[in-house]
Amino acid sequence: MIQSLTHKVRTRRANRQLGGLLAFVAGAANAGGFLAIQRYTSHMTGIVSEIADNLVLGNLYLGAAGLAALGAFTAGAATTAVLVNWARRRHLHSEYAFSLMLEAVLLLLFGLLGANLNALIDIFLPATVLVLSFIMGLQNAIVTKISKAEIRTTHMTGIVTDLGIELGRLFYWNRALDANAEHFVEADRDKLGIHATILGLFFAGGLVGALSFKQLGFVASVPLALLLSAIAAPMLWQDIGDWLHRRNGGRP
Repeated sequence: MIQSLTHKVRTRRANRQLGGLLAFVAGAANAGGFLAIQRYTSHMTGIVSEIADNLVLGNLYLGAAGLAALGAFTAGAATTAVLVNWARRRHLHSEYAFSLMLEAVLLLLFGLLGANLNALIDIFLPATVLVLSFIMGLQNAIVTKISKAEIRTTHMTGIVTDLGIELGRLFYWNRALDANAEHFVEADRDKLGIHATILGLFFAGGLVGALSFKQLGFVASVPLALLLSAIAAPMLWQDIGDWLHRRNGGRP
């Protein structure tokens, strides 16, 4: 059921289902965002390298822009931590749903900013980069906290590295056939499966996002926002219902 995706009581299956959905959304937003603003915002490795390069080359404006994107990504991750811990302290059902609903709202804001890029490009282009970077930090922290850092959805470097390690273990030739033998190498097929799934869904999201933005423009962010809203809504609605029940003194 959709409620299990953001329920505060987590299962391994729900973590992976949510991770897969969010990897798809991240791939779509990242690829579509590149077509819109010619910049990837889902991973900070390239951003940090760009900051260093631009500072050395004397491009202080571009260096500052990179620092702003890095700060926005960090702020997004920090916001998720604050929202989760705030909701957890109040024993709310929506401790993970808050961040997803915020991401949905920001994706709609991204579409609104994008629609005005041509009007005031000097203002809206930097703002759009910051919004996308914040969204990516927000989302990556959600799945990281939910899965206890087992799953990440906005950058594939770690995913591909872990996938390569498990493939190396899978194809390693053991001289000893006994699995209990010393130095016996065996792949974690479960981990192999989840990393391959996350990578595949991120790629699929990238294809869908790029095609959608190419054909529809910034309105392509609306279905992504609606998907996230649908995932977050059940737990938020349950907390609203509990609050109304308490406000009425326990009367239905």
